[in-house]
Amino acid sequence: MGLVQEIDYGTPASKSENMVTITVDGFDVTVPEGTSVMRASMEAGISIPKLCATDMVDAFGSCRLCLVEIEGRNGTPSSCTTPVVPGMVVHTQTGRLKDLRRGVMELYISDHPLDCLTCAANGDCELQDMAGAVGLRDVRYGYDGENHVFAKTRGALNDSVANIRYMPKDESNPYFTYDPSKCIVCSRCVRACEEVQGTFALTIEGRGFDSRVSPGMHQNFLESECVSCGACVQACPTGTLVEKSVIEIGVPERSVVTTCAYCGVGCSFKAEMRGDELVRMVPYKDGKANRGHSCVKGRFAYGYASHKERILNPMIREKITDPWREVTWEEAFAHVASEFRRIQYQYGREAIGGITSSRCTNEETYLVQKLIRQGFRNNNVDTCARVCHSPTGYGLGQAFGTSAGTQDFDSVEHSDVVMVIGANPAAAHPVFASRMKKRLRQGAKLIVIDPRRTEMVKSPHVEAEHHLALRPGTNVAVVTALAHVIVTEGLFDEAFIRERCDWSEFEDYAEFVSDPKRSPEEVEKFTGVPAEEIRGAARLYATGGNGAIYYGLGVTEHSQGSTTVMGIANLAMLTGNIGRKGVGVNPLRGQNNVQGSCDMGSFPHEFPGYRHVSTDAVRETFEKLWGVELSDEPGLRIPNMLDAAVEGSFRGIYIQGEDILQSDPDTKHVSAGLAAMECVVVHDLFLNETARFAHVFLPGSTFLEKDGTFTNAERRINRVRKVMAPKNGLADWEVTQKLAQAMGLDWNYAHPSQVMDEIAATTPSFAKVSYEYLEQMGSVQWPCNEAAPEGTPIVHMDGFVRGKGKFIRTEYVPTDEKTGPRFPLLLTTGRILSQYNVGAQTRRTENVVWHDEDVLEIHPHDAEQRGIREGDWVRLTSRAGETTLRAQITDRVAPGVVYTTFHHPDTQANVITTDFSDWATNCPEYKVTAVQVGPSNGPSEWQRDYQELSRQTRRIAPLEAAE
Repeated sequence: MGLVQEIDYGTPASKSENMVTITVDGFDVTVPEGTSVMRASMEAGISIPKLCATDMVDAFGSCRLCLVEIEGRNGTPSSCTTPVVPGMVVHTQTGRLKDLRRGVMELYISDHPLDCLTCAANGDCELQDMAGAVGLRDVRYGYDGENHVFAKTRGALNDSVANIRYMPKDESNPYFTYDPSKCIVCSRCVRACEEVQGTFALTIEGRGFDSRVSPGMHQNFLESECVSCGACVQACPTGTLVEKSVIEIGVPERSVVTTCAYCGVGCSFKAEMRGDELVRMVPYKDGKANRGHSCVKGRFAYGYASHKERILNPMIREKITDPWREVTWEEAFAHVASEFRRIQYQYGREAIGGITSSRCTNEETYLVQKLIRQGFRNNNVDTCARVCHSPTGYGLGQAFGTSAGTQDFDSVEHSDVVMVIGANPAAAHPVFASRMKKRLRQGAKLIVIDPRRTEMVKSPHVEAEHHLALRPGTNVAVVTALAHVIVTEGLFDEAFIRERCDWSEFEDYAEFVSDPKRSPEEVEKFTGVPAEEIRGAARLYATGGNGAIYYGLGVTEHSQGSTTVMGIANLAMLTGNIGRKGVGVNPLRGQNNVQGSCDMGSFPHEFPGYRHVSTDAVRETFEKLWGVELSDEPGLRIPNMLDAAVEGSFRGIYIQGEDILQSDPDTKHVSAGLAAMECVVVHDLFLNETARFAHVFLPGSTFLEKDGTFTNAERRINRVRKVMAPKNGLADWEVTQKLAQAMGLDWNYAHPSQVMDEIAATTPSFAKVSYEYLEQMGSVQWPCNEAAPEGTPIVHMDGFVRGKGKFIRTEYVPTDEKTGPRFPLLLTTGRILSQYNVGAQTRRTENVVWHDEDVLEIHPHDAEQRGIREGDWVRLTSRAGETTLRAQITDRVAPGVVYTTFHHPDTQANVITTDFSDWATNCPEYKVTAVQVGPSNGPSEWQRDYQELSRQTRRIAPLEAAE
């Protein structure tokens, strides 16, 4: 098994449908109009030497190595910048070209270190390869003159003197190094930063012989605007930019294509290995979600997989005050099975349940919900989507008939207007954000609806036409006001509505939104958004061409989350922006497989494929296969499980790959629920916050150690491939299977592919999916069945899944969480680029260099009123609890609004959040909490108690003591 080879065609593919035929070195080749001569030659199997060209960025034509001769034309044009024309005859190997290329390469080598044997890029260097390709055997120019290679050079009297042109290595970035002496100024890294990533952090500094890549004026990489996405490292053709892991371990020898286990974008990567050691993760160009790009997390933050804090042996304890005792897998499974049987015998069948993981594979999630339904004989199963995107499932299901995004990510390339609501893709979904920003730089318009001035509002070469900085909790009012403008000004698409929706429902909805009390002028009074901004945004979305809406947790994590989702669906239907490229309603999913965990039946009221447990025919399908009678009553949601635990009727839980104590709202309530249970089983990589209340710990496996599939935010089913053996001995699906066997179930899966076969046999939207088919197709988007054998990139093209699109009234109901004299500010929460979710993975990597603690963003006016200065400790207090953290004074938040992230357990931001939740789905209202902020001199009493409890509950007994 070697490295997965990818062909670099030198320039991007043309999307033209007109075909052109040319002749290259006597061979005819037919390519799309607009294709470069270089790419056409590659299509014919003829490789032209190149250094500045790569197919991830536009042609540049600076290296002068790819020269060709074209019959009928003078000179030797660069093949990367020369487009094909019909009948063109190209010669790539002539005596003149050979001499020119050797001369060019000789000049490059004359100012380049000849340390190939000790260079980290040896064997992975395009400069090295091209020197061989052009036949360079001698370099006539030495280092006696000016050079960038040596720190010291010989003077006139042969004394060594400082070389003023030498620049030292920049080792500041934790993941890669920059060696200017090896830079050939091809600009590939600069262009990748601009065209692929869209950060514009790099530039060429100096002129002529003194020109070099620079991350900023007199800045190193760490201090610069660089976001460590790795695009520059990937683009570099020499050893100038190299991963530190390659320097340490060596050039990889084999690779496996797999899928990133961070956010819902679902990037494909080549995991490049040396033996069983992971050298680096390289974005895979054929990955249909990321198209060869990556972010700092997926590209570099994989070190948690081998972190010293990872637990590799099962552990048991009688009481949470006891130290942990390491046991065998067999003892752990027998103990859990015995305890769960005892609890059900003592308290009833409904007394136990489970939580599936949005970080585990589809197959593993399917098995957990199967264990609960078949083994526990109830529907007490839930997932973290409960606390993030459950309103998406409900709202889109009601309006369109299916509870997932309508488009693929490629669709944004066809958008003319992009509306981003309650999401910050630049921080939470950065690879998709790069694609979105590229389209915006090409001329699409942007509308941002967010209380904060996020990175999306203004960044290099991108600025929102409208930023609706609404007061937290008023989403429904603003979205309905947008609809008010579209309806009252006659901007709606009547033909689309008459054809695709119920006209009488539209008339009812139009009457509702036309009420003057829903006008922008009235809404401005309590949302804080100027009426003209709302009107301008509504007109732009309705009349600006293809309009696409992307939204995140700032929409769903509210008491009216489901209502806002339905309001967004109304906007799309009103304007006909549904069912084709460039439009649609797209939830940006937070975790790598939160879409898949929902698809797999992780909700207490639904079987896989979003089919209600009360549906007899669906139940019969699973009863026949599983050999048991299944309950037709929806089970308990996560908040209900915790309530029932406090009441005494719910006593045991199996939690796979979720940290509900840190991620769920009202931490004290979660603590009380977990503390009341008699058998808490945590199945995870680390002793997370929830594990402090666990009685059994089952060590988990990382995405690098298992086979399976993830489903991303665009419904794309991607393969996850085993890169190395599980360090704990078992993949997560095997742990669940052995637990099921201990409970008496006859499970005998030999491989996750067999689990997918069962999913396909029972779930219509997955009917044609198999591992063999995914190998053939690369990936597919569900529904994938006989009606859509190649998957469904865009849904609702010919009609809505539910038949007619449904307009639903969206009455604004203010949240019960009110500000007042005691709690005058509103807290809202979100994510940051370098950290992920509860931080269990990213906090155990070098990403802490960028964000080692959660901070509280507060407006200068609010800070001044309270005597708070930058970096001060502040006490953050709500009706639910209090915590302390450091202040960051910024006008990114409006007066009256404060903001923090939730990545660090030391802060425990959720001890502040209330237990209010979405009316339809119980999704917590994380985004609106009334708080007060005041000076503090350090951690709160609750934080100190929490840290002590953390220390006590993480003790592991020495092996000899355990025996």
